[in-house]
Amino acid sequence: MHAVRHGGPLSREEDRVCHGERQEAGGVPEYQGEPDEISIQKCQEAARQVQGPVLVEDTCLCFNALGGLPGPYIKWFLEKLKPEGLHQLLAGFEDKSAYALCTFALSTGDPSEPVRLFRGRTSGRIVVPRGCRDFGWDPCFQPDGYEQTYAEMPKAEKNTISHRFRALLELQKYFGSLSPPVAGDSRPGGGSGES
Repeated sequence: MHAVRHGGPLSREEDRVCHGERQEAGGVPEYQGEPDEISIQKCQEAARQVQGPVLVEDTCLCFNALGGLPGPYIKWFLEKLKPEGLHQLLAGFEDKSAYALCTFALSTGDPSEPVRLFRGRTSGRIVVPRGCRDFGWDPCFQPDGYEQTYAEMPKAEKNTISHRFRALLELQKYFGSLSPPVAGDSRPGGGSGES
């Protein structure tokens, strides 16, 4: 399983689930569809490739005036338009509200078991880009209740309110709800008594 943690090493609960050999799925296609569908498809394909448990992440930036676009296609919008162009997309709209969505999808590796989704969402506005240009669309996203864009915030502050942090909290709650694995059972949650 390829395991990640925003800002630090895996906790004991996460390590309990994320044990064994780590490998990354290579060449997982970029799917099209709604965010949940895309996360599930990516996770299923990665699990198929590594023949085991996987955790995949997908991030969206959704503009309310555009019905949720660019959404899961933000990577391509950003490559072509840069943060300035993302802001300019909303030039003809009064509504500059948006939300950042992070989804972690977890598969046990068993194709008969459902993929579990863990979502985090941060609402905000699309603004004229400000701040450091080293991390995607951060310069043009200003979270609600803040005067700074993600790019202007100290990393420690951003990491306590970000969509990714919120999704990781949901994932951590799930990991914390699992029982320790039973000897010989390599499935996540293997010791939970579920059959």
